Amino acid sequence: MAEKKENAIVKYFKGVKSEFKKVTWPSFKQIVNNTTTVIVSVIVVGLFIFLLDTAFGAILNQFIK
Repeated sequence: MAEKKENAIVKYFKGVKSEFKKVTWPSFKQIVNNTTTVIVSVIVVGLFIFLLDTAFGAILNQFIK
């Protein structure tokens, strides 16, 4: 039983290794470009949410007063 389990584990990792060989890895330039895009997008969306929150908070404060 232990031998079957061991063979299954070895077979699994051999499959993982063969799949990693098929992967097309991005270049450094692509990684930098994608990372920059994500960071800029997060900042823009964060600012938009901040502005909406500030505006709705001001409106709510006017109703409360």
